[in-house]
Amino acid sequence: MINPVAWVASMPHELAVFLLSMIPLTEFQVSIPLGIETFNLPVWQVWILALLGNMVPVLVLLWALPKIYHWILKLPVIGNFLIKKVEKDRIEFAKKYEKYGAIALISFIAIPLPLTGAWTASLVAFIFNIEYKKAAFFIFLGGCVAVTIVVLLTLFAGSTIRMLFAR
Repeated sequence: MINPVAWVASMPHELAVFLLSMIPLTEFQVSIPLGIETFNLPVWQVWILALLGNMVPVLVLLWALPKIYHWILKLPVIGNFLIKKVEKDRIEFAKKYEKYGAIALISFIAIPLPLTGAWTASLVAFIFNIEYKKAAFFIFLGGCVAVTIVVLLTLFAGSTIRMLFAR
């Protein structure tokens, strides 16, 4: 079984929070509680490390996805299928994007649920052809909200558990 927390157990705690925030399966939902409750790092430090760690893959993905897409388009069978699928989705989305705009992308990442993180938001931004700087900014804003929500949930849950089970 894959255990990302075991990978970072021997690292400096700050680096562990940063790196766990990069992994799609862990992102904020693991790195923040680990940083606050297990490593006893200051909340402000965990907030910053988690957000920055989560943004590194975003910047890489937003840059790399168009290049990978154009490379795949050159492949005979896959390229034709991909063009039809992506272009159909882009046309459909353009109508909705005009109406909801940035709020949709920010809200998508701001709710810290599985498959609504920065990696998926980067893919969504690419598929719907949102410009690099705008997409990065919207994902950053959504990340700020998501980090804040997870920090507050961690602080509340941690203090509640300590209160209930204190001797």
